[in-house]
Amino acid sequence: MDDIKQTKNKIRKDMITNLASLSESELALKTQKIEYRLFGFANFIEANITMMYISCRGEVSSRNIIKYCLDYKKIIVLPAFDPQKFRIRLFKINNVGKDLKPGSRGMLEPDTARCKPVPIECLDIAIIPGIAFDEKGGRVGSGEGYYDRFIPKLPVTTRKVSIAFEDQIIPQAPMESHDKHVDIIITNERTIYKI
Repeated sequence: MDDIKQTKNKIRKDMITNLASLSESELALKTQKIEYRLFGFANFIEANITMMYISCRGEVSSRNIIKYCLDYKKIIVLPAFDPQKFRIRLFKINNVGKDLKPGSRGMLEPDTARCKPVPIECLDIAIIPGIAFDEKGGRVGSGEGYYDRFIPKLPVTTRKVSIAFEDQIIPQAPMESHDKHVDIIITNERTIYKI
């Protein structure tokens, strides 16, 4: 168990270091390619209610994707993290500038006083963040376990999709019994369907 945790921590550290070594222009180009693939992905196009995330270090930037969705009148849902109950609550946002505020993890989250809650059953597609992935849908996240608790609660009909740089695809993600897979990973080079 401790070996797996240490391996995950090394993967996180190495991945963040590797991505930090890329120039801004390289990152921007790779991000644009991911966005282009996502915007042409049938499940994304057809989704009425899309769950996104606010990106942090080691994750593909979500800023332009959220803007695109709002511009095209898609319903965007973002997670608010509840550290007391160690769970994610979902809220619809209409305006990035007005509807977000710093949350318990030091990242922007929906302002729960302004935004409407959204039941998990309503999600058509959930874009799940991560720091590293394998071709079987295995995922190494930030290490807090919020998404591993959240993914099993998603309806069977909700597509679980991650976006990642091809550099974030590893031969095998170390998985523990509580770790959850995603269905599809969209990179700057390809779309990977869980095998």
